[in-house]
Amino acid sequence: MKRRIGILTSGGDCPGLNATIRGVAKACYEQFGSEVEIVGIQDGYSGLINNQCKLMQPNDFSGILTTGGTIFGTKRTPFREMRVIGEDNVDKVKSMKKTYKDQKLDCLLTLGGNGTHKTANLLAEEGLHVIGLPKTIDNDIWGTSVTFGFHTAVDIATDVIDRLHTTANSHGRILVVEIMGNKAGWLTLYAGVAGGADMIVIPEIPYDINKLAAACEKRANEGKGFSILAVAEGAMDTEEAKMKKKERAKSRADAGLTTASNRIAGEIQTMTGLETRVCVPGHMLRGGSPSAYDRILATQFGVYAAQLIKEENYGMAVAKVGDVITANRLKDVAGKTKFVPADDQMVRTAREIGISFGD
Repeated sequence: MKRRIGILTSGGDCPGLNATIRGVAKACYEQFGSEVEIVGIQDGYSGLINNQCKLMQPNDFSGILTTGGTIFGTKRTPFREMRVIGEDNVDKVKSMKKTYKDQKLDCLLTLGGNGTHKTANLLAEEGLHVIGLPKTIDNDIWGTSVTFGFHTAVDIATDVIDRLHTTANSHGRILVVEIMGNKAGWLTLYAGVAGGADMIVIPEIPYDINKLAAACEKRANEGKGFSILAVAEGAMDTEEAKMKKKERAKSRADAGLTTASNRIAGEIQTMTGLETRVCVPGHMLRGGSPSAYDRILATQFGVYAAQLIKEENYGMAVAKVGDVITANRLKDVAGKTKFVPADDQMVRTAREIGISFGD
């Protein structure tokens, strides 16, 4: 039976997307031989809406295991806008279904994070055969122990913190490194522990600025001339945690501060008199070649997706639970965020070695 498979990558990029694409393709060609065709969809759901598709050849997937980014390109097409008809008068859901039909697809693979999974589930509910694969450096997708891209980003963020130690020590400064993670703090937590940060600030554990300042002063009084704070971009203090998202944004705008890191740095310097600087590695955390771990994980995920196609088991999201590659129903995981529990083992580990969370 001939199979025609569409693949798209949506949302923010990360290392491991190409490795996953390669894993799917090689496994499909291995299992189905000449009875499979793979269609690359450009720029995520935007390409599906606008029928920007290309029939791929087996050699298109060679040499991409170690390459960062995605050969298909990616865009953010927010889930909340999927059923909204804008000024262009395009019915996005209708257009995606039409492209699926016009391309004669038997199934669609969507590589992405929470928003991508929500749209994938929407399409599954509309009758399309969809399989999701969990991509994000935030590691915040429900139902999977780990996402591809996460470990590489941890490696990069750890390297940033490592390098900050020497300059912070040389100048006797407090350095606040802002790490991606707007809702969940997994990346900041793991990189903070691996990089030897003195304080870790994540969205799930609201901080008290007085406690962070006291921790910096304590180190200074003990003769430690510098401190490193790993701060997730979505971090909030105890007062902000009581506010709604729009209220927090307005409060920060009124104060002239757009990020938690700048606010923390400014307040610590004012309170302690210690010179404080902010470092924002930003999109470097998304770039470059995937680590060996992510290459293996991505390949495993891709191969498992091919198995789901063979079984015609659709409406699923590939996952790793413990040491087992498996799958969840899309409708059970779409729209759910995996937050860091306050009593997570890694949080406990950090506390046991003296890392402050400012709470």
